Amino acid sequence: MPCQSNFLTPKKRYILLTVGIFILILIIVASCVLGIYLKSQEETKSWKGNGTSRNLQEIVLGRCYGYLAKNPNLGERDCNKIWQELTNAVYKKDPCSITEDSYNNLIKLTQEAIPCNKSLLWSRTNILVHQFTKVREDFTTLEDTFLGSMFDGLTWCGKTNSAGMNFKSCPAWDECANNSISSFWKKASAAFAKSSCGVVQVMLNGSTDGNIVREDSILKSIEIPSMNPDMVSELIIWLMNSPGGGSSNSCSNKSLVALKEYIEKHKIRSSCKVDYRPVRLLQCIENPGAADCTTYYY
Repeated sequence: MPCQSNFLTPKKRYILLTVGIFILILIIVASCVLGIYLKSQEETKSWKGNGTSRNLQEIVLGRCYGYLAKNPNLGERDCNKIWQELTNAVYKKDPCSITEDSYNNLIKLTQEAIPCNKSLLWSRTNILVHQFTKVREDFTTLEDTFLGSMFDGLTWCGKTNSAGMNFKSCPAWDECANNSISSFWKKASAAFAKSSCGVVQVMLNGSTDGNIVREDSILKSIEIPSMNPDMVSELIIWLMNSPGGGSSNSCSNKSLVALKEYIEKHKIRSSCKVDYRPVRLLQCIENPGAADCTTYYY
């Protein structure tokens, strides 16, 4: 019986090679089509928040160089590296999968010592607290620091399937748990609270609707738990009511009593002042006709 050859004939080899090439072409085409589809889906998806701030890179770098020029005591800092770490945190990632840890390297590059007794936290007093720190440089909010000043008021998020920022829309603060903006400010707030020492102040809005301090506020969920009780001797609450405004509250407000108890559970002393005079003076400059402001001019 003759032996059968294990070798393929030239014709069979040609057929197999042709089939292999055809399958490879199909795979490549399918991959391209899938890539185009995913990219188009990403580009057409609309989040509830504003897109990345225009000229974000130029703004961040400009603020970085400007802060370093005013604060030479920070030493050598690489603004381009800081920008690179921001892009590393969000490029080619789902904007709703950016965790606080995504910004670890960025936080390390921007670390800054906060002098004791200068930290000023806030909740629902954004405009007033920063008006105050502009005229009273002996207090510092997160937004006045190196890190905070670079990114204050800006928005950014990346794209899932490609490099670059998404300028069309980004997830709103509460649209998903781990979005690029909320995770950044939570991480930055924790770092600011950890570096605080001595007496820490917090400015709250006594004329706001509902609870003065929400349970999910950064103050209560991030900053207070992040403080080191061995470094922070006291947390003083400034409860600021609007001059001439309708509703006002005192330190006996139920929400504030609960806040003080929460602070003390973290082994930090707390106290409360209503309408702290230096801030009240600032409020009355803008509201000189308010009845409860007239006493400040005599």
